[in-house]
Amino acid sequence: MASLIYTSAFEDAFRGAIDFDSDTFYVMLVSSSYTENKDTHLKRSDVTNEITGTGYVAGGRAVAATVAKDTATDRVTLTFAAATWASASFTARKAVYYKRRGGAASADELIAVNDFGSDVIATNADFVVPAATLIIQN
Repeated sequence: MASLIYTSAFEDAFRGAIDFDSDTFYVMLVSSSYTENKDTHLKRSDVTNEITGTGYVAGGRAVAATVAKDTATDRVTLTFAAATWASASFTARKAVYYKRRGGAASADELIAVNDFGSDVIATNADFVVPAATLIIQN
């Protein structure tokens, strides 16, 4: 499946459950066995097949989020910073971005999933997920 923004992310942002300026965001890695559903997956607990391996901790890694408004092109850009796992040994297919509340996975709101297009393998090397940019065009 292609990369996508979970439908619930829009609703959560519009209703104030997500504040991209002040909330804590994470990116977690999953295998090709995870099949995302943009309409029914709402929380981190809906995500399956999180990877395991050397250098990876369950739940993923914190990433900064920045929001920029461009009135010339009538769009808002949300960018999640790059994430690096040093000296890693694992295989991942997708990166899942979510708001981390610090408790149960059933409380963490999903934002987006980035499908790498194929499995990416790290063998005792840095595993880098580049910055992810989401554009909302009016």
